[in-house]
Amino acid sequence: MKAVYFLNTNRGYGHVSHTVWDMLKEEGYFQENTGWDFDGQEVMKYSDGENDFYFAPTDIAVCVDYPRYLPFMNKYFADCDISAMVTWHEGSNAPDNVLTVHSLGDVDSGCYGGAKPRLMRNLMMAYEGNRVDLGLDEYSVVTEATHWSGVHNGQGDASLLLQFPVPMLDIEVGSSEICWSNKDACRALARSLVHIFDDDGAKVHNILCVGGVHFEPNFAQSVFTQWGENETFGVSHIIANQWLVSGKYENEDGFERACKCVDTIEGGIEAIFFHDKMKGCYKDLVRKLGAHYNVPIFKHQKLRTPEELGL
Repeated sequence: MKAVYFLNTNRGYGHVSHTVWDMLKEEGYFQENTGWDFDGQEVMKYSDGENDFYFAPTDIAVCVDYPRYLPFMNKYFADCDISAMVTWHEGSNAPDNVLTVHSLGDVDSGCYGGAKPRLMRNLMMAYEGNRVDLGLDEYSVVTEATHWSGVHNGQGDASLLLQFPVPMLDIEVGSSEICWSNKDACRALARSLVHIFDDDGAKVHNILCVGGVHFEPNFAQSVFTQWGENETFGVSHIIANQWLVSGKYENEDGFERACKCVDTIEGGIEAIFFHDKMKGCYKDLVRKLGAHYNVPIFKHQKLRTPEELGL
């Protein structure tokens, strides 16, 4: 299998990514120079004997200038199984000491990138293992609500996200200067990248999460929930309450946009979990989705007792 990671190496721009690049080089993950030119720099490659990992250096985050990067992304990496952008997380109310992974999509327009819950879980399990190994006791591995920074950086055209056929994740360290400069946090990220295909054979039940806040703790924790004989949840797209409201998902086309989200999830979904503090119109949307996909719907508290769900 193949994975590609886009990392900004410009030390005058952003945080985290160029440090992760240094870590990958330091730890021997640049086995081979592909000879491919990407943004004026050379793409590096690592193989574990079964899987290939490509590291594409960029001058800025790819989401900031998708039109510029898309032709090269499609030229070299359209046949990859998964892709990700390594970057940093920040925000006025964003929590510190987080190691984050999230799926991509512009909820307002209904443009959702492809999602592979099993690979996302693999990556988060690797991230968690490296967090523990490196003694990052104050940090937590979490997932965020689905979003795409390309839109929020002024590009506006969310359909660009759909022009690269490979499902993409954002992998980040957040959310302040002291966190971005923590080399062990960056090292945990770097080491996790080459383990996205490591699989523990769990029975993964794919779910859609709806409502709650951007870092909804119930949804984030469900990634690490296990029960029965190695059963677990497959979390990918999370439609936070703020995006339901800003995207006016109570309108007639809200259901159609929500279906586009579900349809991007590889393997489909087995259940929908919703935060019970949502407005009634959004609960109605969840009920309609459940009926359409013939899957049960549950309040978010039920994530704590998965053995009772009958999945």
